[in-house]
Amino acid sequence: MTEALRSWRMDWPGSRGRRPGQAVLKACPEDFRVDEVLDRLADESEVDDGNVAGRKDGQVSGAGEHLCLRLRKSGDNTEYVARELAALAGCRDFDVGFCGLKDRNAVTTQWFSLYRPGMEAADAELVGQVSARWPVLAACRDRAKLRRGDHQGNRFEITLTEVQGDRAEIEAALHEVAAVGVPNYFGRQRFGHGGANLERAIGLTSRTLSSRKKRGRNRNAARDAMYFSAARSWLFNEVLARRVVDGSWNRILEGEPGSSSPPGATGPLWGDGGTRASGAQGELEFEVVNSHPLIAAVFASTRMAPERRPLVLQPVGLSWQWLAADRLVLRFGLAPGEYATALLEDVFELREPAKDQSALADEA
Repeated sequence: MTEALRSWRMDWPGSRGRRPGQAVLKACPEDFRVDEVLDRLADESEVDDGNVAGRKDGQVSGAGEHLCLRLRKSGDNTEYVARELAALAGCRDFDVGFCGLKDRNAVTTQWFSLYRPGMEAADAELVGQVSARWPVLAACRDRAKLRRGDHQGNRFEITLTEVQGDRAEIEAALHEVAAVGVPNYFGRQRFGHGGANLERAIGLTSRTLSSRKKRGRNRNAARDAMYFSAARSWLFNEVLARRVVDGSWNRILEGEPGSSSPPGATGPLWGDGGTRASGAQGELEFEVVNSHPLIAAVFASTRMAPERRPLVLQPVGLSWQWLAADRLVLRFGLAPGEYATALLEDVFELREPAKDQSALADEA
């Protein structure tokens, strides 16, 4: 099958089969709000109108080689903001850290770290420059660069519009979600428009990677890793979909490694060597993966170790409020790596306004 004809599944089954509601997601950016939770920087200095507050000398509080800024942004994705911060700070792109990717089609708050050793005296000036681009909500110094997954999670406030469906059925489904969770699917935006990231992963043969290394094209490493991650994420969704269909998505099967907290069911993040599962669970995972040989072959070109991911997404503090007969706001927290759309799509058939499909959406 040629690349042009290849079709990738992007709509996986929900926990209860039929979704009781329909709604529009992100009618405007203000309808999708995300606040990053990072406890280690909880005592940061506040910033008011670009000026560092809380210190008589106007300097940023804390100590360390990294200046950490909490920004509010809308219309820009995380990687773009990181590059622009590097340019403003006069450092390398690599010297800017962040905990996770946030959607450009939303209003989000997020921490960034900038490596600026010995430049404390210039911090307040830089905060003012950054404030001209994005509101700086807080600033502090820290000893470590921010890395993916350093945060405790994210808090979401999502307003759905044009909601249709029986209100009693929708609320019953939301009560069930609050009690037992939903299938922990990766969001489809991870795979690129029409599965473009999966196609690119398939194209990264061992010969291609070896050639890049010989030519010193290390600048491709981050993109290559993203494509490989998309491939293993798609396989995870396929395994989880099988578990949803047979009703075992929230219980441990014989031979499954499990996790340290209830309900304990996990699925494979495929790697070189396959899966850590054995027995019935291992057989199921190999059966699903072997039915997608093009994707399975990708991992012969990598040294990615097999990992596990919980099959169950359990939201924290899920609540909801009807603003009108067809407007519903939901509030909840998610752990790093979990997707708000996985929760929403278990209850609603969602529609989104046309937008740039390359935008990463709601990874927590």
